[in-house]
Amino acid sequence: MADSFPALSASTAQRLFLGAQGLLDDPSRRATTVSVQALIERLGFVQMDTINILARAHDLTLFSRLDAYRPEQLKKLLETKQGLFESFTHDASAIPTVWFPHWKPRFARDRERMQAHAWWQHHFRGTEAGQVVRDVLARIAEEGPLKSSDFEHPEKRGPWWGWKPQKAALDFLWRSGELMIPRRDGFQKVYDLTERVLPGHHALPCPDAAEHLEWACATAVERLWVFTPKELADFWGAIEAAEAKDWCAAAAKAGRIVPVQVESVDGELRPAFALADWEARLAKLPDPPECTRLLCPFEPILRDRARALRRFGFDYRFEAFVPEAKRQHGYFVLPILEGARLVGRLDPKLHRDCGLLEIKGLWWEPGIKATKARKHGLEEALERLAGFVGAEQIQHSS
Repeated sequence: MADSFPALSASTAQRLFLGAQGLLDDPSRRATTVSVQALIERLGFVQMDTINILARAHDLTLFSRLDAYRPEQLKKLLETKQGLFESFTHDASAIPTVWFPHWKPRFARDRERMQAHAWWQHHFRGTEAGQVVRDVLARIAEEGPLKSSDFEHPEKRGPWWGWKPQKAALDFLWRSGELMIPRRDGFQKVYDLTERVLPGHHALPCPDAAEHLEWACATAVERLWVFTPKELADFWGAIEAAEAKDWCAAAAKAGRIVPVQVESVDGELRPAFALADWEARLAKLPDPPECTRLLCPFEPILRDRARALRRFGFDYRFEAFVPEAKRQHGYFVLPILEGARLVGRLDPKLHRDCGLLEIKGLWWEPGIKATKARKHGLEEALERLAGFVGAEQIQHSS
């Protein structure tokens, strides 16, 4: 039976995924707060991260799709326009505010999980937990937006397990939806009551289970185009794989999606689903931009390591938390995208004190030749990156 399903070649599956994730669009197009908002809505969300060895992860993700993007545009959308809010998908992310009600089930789920987690048990014993949380919430309600540093505690600040109880309470209240982050000072979170930050959205009802499942699957489908039920469930991390499997069966029966076979780069065919109009979408996709781009380590097309290996033949591992002696490549390695092909990776470091962008390592993928044209394309990409991060010089150390 499966043999009768349409077979998508590896190159077709690549193009569909790149098209869905905005990597086939012209990166030199105009960048405005409106176009940045539209881009994030197209992606679904953009992951945020505190590592700043080069630039923030969310800024790099947007810059790889919009050459003229500037961090001030995202800041405006988060803090002034309120087109986005900061919460969790797999990690902290900037998310279109229009979907805020669908975080209410997650808030309730995360509250239960955190209370049962060793993290919570470590910081709060007995009845102390509720009192500390109430005290933190009461201060913010009375005084307005506050940072963790506004709460005094004799314990010194430290790593995760060394957090003072008030910092743990702030994170708990944020993850459970009672607090939001209306702005950041530097990259330090400022917390306020959700009802004050997003009053209209806070008042909206929580969707029921069926409505939430439909939202989670339908929105993920529009951002993947070709997918397995597990990939659908993993997109938001909001539902279980079994729920996504049942949704796919019903959606296929209704003609919304179709079963397909997807070829991996190694030639193996695997069962999957695609949007019913995938062929029409494929025909409308533009050719890949004729330029080289440097992708963020948290790039959406690489978030699922197994899928990236099947789809692109690119085995990528984020090594910042790997001991230095055990790293294969480097601390904050950027994949190199040439047109629609991942051709290599490089390890950069920005020396802000002297305006130097150092390239500590460069690796081309197996079978990729470092031709004159390829090296020229990479240098142009590095010049754009240097301009974005404020570097005046580029230095290759290897």
